[in-house]
Amino acid sequence: MSVAGGLAKSFERADALGCESMQIFTRNQRQWKHAPLSFAEIEDFYRASQESGVKRVVSHASYLINLAGSAEMRERSEEALLAEVQRCGQLGIGDVVLHPGFAVEGSSEEGLEKIAASLSKVLKETDDCRVNILLETMAGQGSSLGDDVTQFSRLLDIMEDDPRLGFCVDMCHVFAAGYELRSSESYSRFVSVLSRQIGLYNVRCWHLSDSKMEKGSKKDRHAHLGQGEIGLAPFAMLMGDERFAEVPAILETPKDGCGDEGNLAILRKLRGA
Repeated sequence: MSVAGGLAKSFERADALGCESMQIFTRNQRQWKHAPLSFAEIEDFYRASQESGVKRVVSHASYLINLAGSAEMRERSEEALLAEVQRCGQLGIGDVVLHPGFAVEGSSEEGLEKIAASLSKVLKETDDCRVNILLETMAGQGSSLGDDVTQFSRLLDIMEDDPRLGFCVDMCHVFAAGYELRSSESYSRFVSVLSRQIGLYNVRCWHLSDSKMEKGSKKDRHAHLGQGEIGLAPFAMLMGDERFAEVPAILETPKDGCGDEGNLAILRKLRGA
C-alpha cells in the first residue's frame, strides 16, 4: 500500500479497498539513508490505525539489505535492518518482511551462517521490542538464498528457534523455485513441507500473486491472479485453509489492469465472502 503523502495515508487507501491487512514500506526501500520518524508521524499513524478496519500491518524491509554479503555490506545491512525494526516498534507494526540475501561470496551454508549471525545481532539489540523478522521465500535467481525451505530449517537450527524469527511464503516465488502447487495433492504436499521444515506456526505472512513464468524458472515475475502459470486453484485452497485464517495475506500483483480491486475481488470470491 502506498504511503505517498505520509505513512498514515496508507490506512485510508487500504480502507477504501476493504483490506483486512496491508504491507507498507516505512521508508524509501531503495536508499540507505532515511530521516528518523517524527512524533507527529508516529501519532498520526497510531490514530489512523485505531480508526481503520485494517487488523494487521506488515512492513517490508529495504531491498538493499544483504545479510549474506561482504563484511562491509553486512555492516550497512545490519544498521538498516536495526533501524527498520526500531521504526516498526515506534509505529506498532509487529512484523518486518526481509529478503534473506545473496551468497555472493562463499557457499550457501556460509551465507546462511552469516545471515543467522546478523539476525541474532539485530534481534539481541532490539530484545526490548516485539517486532518479528520474517524471512521471505525466494525464486532462486542467481545466488539468492531462500528458494529451498530446508535453508530456513537450517537457520532455525542455528538460531535455536528464536521466537522472533518467522517466515513469509511468497506463492509466485515458491512456484518459480520449483514447488508444485496446482492440485490439492501438491498443495497439501507443500504445506506438509512447511510444517516439517519450519512449523506452520512460523508461517506468519503470505504474499499472493500468480507467476508469468513456468514452474522452476527461477525467475521472479508476478502476474494478476488467474492470469499466469499458477492459476486460481492454489489460492482457493489457501483461502479455505483454516490453519492460515489469521495470517496476513498480502497481494503483490501488478498495479495495472484489474489492479488491487480486481485481485481482491477474486480472493473474496474464492473465500466465499
